[in-house]
Amino acid sequence: MMPAQATGDGVRLRVRLTPKAAANRIDGIRAGADGAPVLKASVTAVPEGGKANAALLKMLAKTFGLPKTSLSITSGATDRNKTLLIAGDPARLMDRLSAWTGPGHG
Repeated sequence: MMPAQATGDGVRLRVRLTPKAAANRIDGIRAGADGAPVLKASVTAVPEGGKANAALLKMLAKTFGLPKTSLSITSGATDRNKTLLIAGDPARLMDRLSAWTGPGHG
């Protein structure tokens, strides 16, 4: 169950974001409302003026060891359900995400 899909320009990652949480954290992989897997994440930032989105991108970049500039929100900027593009070599990114989301990480 992987919430990411390789594309020609990187990897698309489905995320369910909870703003105004007690802590910034990744809560693992869960089934979304449509049954498809999503990466569940929480941030302390408020969902105003893009603050929660910026906190999400910063947290994921740090978690995956990537530059912040390689992550962008392609859909769902004003919704809890988002699709992110992680730019780069799709095979390397999928390997990195698979290793991170493997046993003990979700």
